Amino acid sequence: MLRLPEFEYHRPTSLSDAVGLMGELSGNAMYIAGGTDLVPNMKHGLFEPRHLIALKGVSELKGIREDGAFLRIGGAETLTAVSQDLGVRTRFPALAEAAAHVAGPQLRNAGTIGGNVCLETRCTYYNQTAFWREALGYCLKKDGDVCHVTKVGKKCVAAHSADTPPVLMTLDAVVVLVGPRGEREVPIRDFFLADGISNTKRETTEILTEVRVPLAAAGRRQAYVKLRQRKSIDFPLLTVAIAAEMEADGTVGSIDGVVTALGSRPRVLTGWGEVAEGRKLDADVIEELAIRAHKQCHPLENITVDPEWRRAMVPVYVRRALARVTVD
Repeated sequence: MLRLPEFEYHRPTSLSDAVGLMGELSGNAMYIAGGTDLVPNMKHGLFEPRHLIALKGVSELKGIREDGAFLRIGGAETLTAVSQDLGVRTRFPALAEAAAHVAGPQLRNAGTIGGNVCLETRCTYYNQTAFWREALGYCLKKDGDVCHVTKVGKKCVAAHSADTPPVLMTLDAVVVLVGPRGEREVPIRDFFLADGISNTKRETTEILTEVRVPLAAAGRRQAYVKLRQRKSIDFPLLTVAIAAEMEADGTVGSIDGVVTALGSRPRVLTGWGEVAEGRKLDADVIEELAIRAHKQCHPLENITVDPEWRRAMVPVYVRRALARVTVD
């Protein structure tokens, strides 16, 4: 049986109290919201905080509402709440679908949108028990000095495996972070880093308080598709998110595609505007975009599925997503 290490559990009721506690505990603490990823990682010895600061009781982190030019989603709103909210489903159906496809219903009832955006990267050689990792000699991401995927110790390539960020990137969302040094906003396109050890710009003392999605993006045609081994619970082997602005004559005004689960951060598929803008999304254009995506995506052996098969699935799922975008 895997057991949790000893820790002290704190239940602040305000954002200022939560941030203040983090400052007082001098780096020996971590924030916890749903805990659906953090708790298993603690059981595996990947994190051993002496204190956990719970965020579920912080009222400032709750709520889904339209405010000015944005739909504001509190960082502690559950994935179930996001997937079922009428405003999200009506304006941003791809985001609702992505939230609805995270894990299974029990985990979505606990897991939060903020936790999904900040989800820890995953790897075959990292997400194992301490006994397993010790037998292998550990890895670059935790306690070791070599990456078992690339066979060198220069860079961790653990995979980004969250469902909602690719959709949020196609919608030009912004995340709000609050910490001891105050509040800051980061466009989600700039939030992720190509670093498997720490792949976001969030500092450990900061809380993701809110996701802001511009209401203007609701006019885009949106699509989200996901490849996984078991359709009910698994992390993605690949996700594709697409958003396109269509002109009155049916031609493409602009188009964005983002894939994830292939590297340490979501990847924006480049050059799509050159291919599709000013043209209709017919079979020829869809095929050109699928081929371009295939050329740009090169999965690694950081997940227990053959990387060449995962790469072969990229154009397949891009075609499926684009087919959804073409539906009126």
